[in-house]
Amino acid sequence: MGLFDSKIDKKTPIPLYFQLKEIILLKIKEGEYPKDSMIPTEHEISEFFGLSRTTVRQAISELVQDGWLYRIKSKGTFVSHPKLNQDFIQHLEPYSEQIKKLGMVPSTQVLELKTINATAGIAENLQIKANEKVVLLHRRRFADDEPMVTVKTYLPFDKCAFVFDHNFEKESLYLVLSNTDATKIRYTNRRLEVTEAKARDLELLHLKSGKPIQLTYSVGYNSYHVPIEYSIARYRGDRSSFRITVFPPDR
Repeated sequence: MGLFDSKIDKKTPIPLYFQLKEIILLKIKEGEYPKDSMIPTEHEISEFFGLSRTTVRQAISELVQDGWLYRIKSKGTFVSHPKLNQDFIQHLEPYSEQIKKLGMVPSTQVLELKTINATAGIAENLQIKANEKVVLLHRRRFADDEPMVTVKTYLPFDKCAFVFDHNFEKESLYLVLSNTDATKIRYTNRRLEVTEAKARDLELLHLKSGKPIQLTYSVGYNSYHVPIEYSIARYRGDRSSFRITVFPPDR
């Protein structure tokens, strides 16, 4: 029966569109509408529940924005892949561990591992001089063989040249850096932005034009408050969401 074994309570103060949104979401989570299957049309939903098309459209639009549904013009509305809830913003934990906690299989492809000269931006974040040698590690990371994020990481060459002896398709960068006290990451500062996918994102992350990218900038510091790692990560906005815990200020 899908949606049509549910009811909307028109006497409750809970908005009608929100009730409908929660019903659709529950049916998706329960597996009644698997990935890439089409849900009933706005007209069908409107007729069954006795709701205005505007109310139905608002519920569906919010589910599209949240990444649970996608529209194909002249065809209908379909169930998309659910977003991965990650909390790396507030925890120092390898990507592979985050993905395993979500019940998925992580994997990594190394796109580049080489030495370059630091640009002004890289140098500023690593607190070194422009044109000093740095290590560039560029990775594409997957969950269940689906690309989720690309990460460019810059490391000061004089402290981190030993990373060339490691295989980062099998090893965690943070675990490798923790082999010495001078390079072990103790804390990070992170900044999150949203931008539109570029041509390279479309290729590497299997995105369609116009899709969002969740862009994160991270600087990792050792125990002596010296920056060791500067990373720029480009997460698929249609498949990723991040949890942040906020505490009230001390009084």
